[in-house]
Amino acid sequence: QVQLVESGGGLVQTGDSLRLSCAASGLAFSSYSMGWFRQAPGKEREFVAAITWAGDATAYADSVKGRSTISRDNAKNTVYLNLNSLKPDDTAVYYCAARFLAVRDTPSEYKYWGQGTQVTVSS
Repeated sequence: QVQLVESGGGLVQTGDSLRLSCAASGLAFSSYSMGWFRQAPGKEREFVAAITWAGDATAYADSVKGRSTISRDNAKNTVYLNLNSLKPDDTAVYYCAARFLAVRDTPSEYKYWGQGTQVTVSS
């Protein structure tokens, strides 16, 4: 059974940093591109960042570019998202997702999803 479990969210203040983690099991982790998405109340789920199955390329949404880093540790079957200079607009549930091989930036392209971790950024 495939399982993706996010962690690392919480309540932080504007300007703080967070490191989100996603632990994967039940799949050949190194064969899957991994993505991070987020969804705020009343809004559509949106792309945040992604990393290829080989870990040789990354992509970021304009909203987080320059202040975020996605990485993966295949030995731990874990993907990370570092977010810096957090602001209230970053408040959302952050989801980890997996897609076989090729990386994409559209939620519908991902087959497996975690339960999400809440990030709340106060002023």
